[in-house]
Amino acid sequence: MNDITNAQKGPEKLQTLKLLAAGVYLCQALTFMLAGLPLLVGVAVNFWKRNEVQGTWLESHFNWQIKTTWVTLAGFAISGLTFELGVGFFVLLVTVVWMVYRITIGWYALNDDKAISKDIK
Repeated sequence: MNDITNAQKGPEKLQTLKLLAAGVYLCQALTFMLAGLPLLVGVAVNFWKRNEVQGTWLESHFNWQIKTTWVTLAGFAISGLTFELGVGFFVLLVTVVWMVYRITIGWYALNDDKAISKDIK
């Protein structure tokens, strides 16, 4: 759609979008307790509201969350396919640690009202 800068978005709208981003981080964290469904719900929210965050500092969070989801799903799939080979457990471990790192970095940046830094990616 169109690029909307932070100045053009009202503070109430940005706050609502920030809460959505926080909800997606929560969905990602709940994946550890409720299997993959919350992860898929979170990424659906990202794609559904992606145009609304375009041009704001929240855009980096949505992109971060989407990448986290796809890489996590790939890691889970590779882990499942290689589990019998004895490698799957290690792939799963790396995927889980990577996901926890991404959720933590994102959540802290979101709570500080900061974009995800390009240095972190």
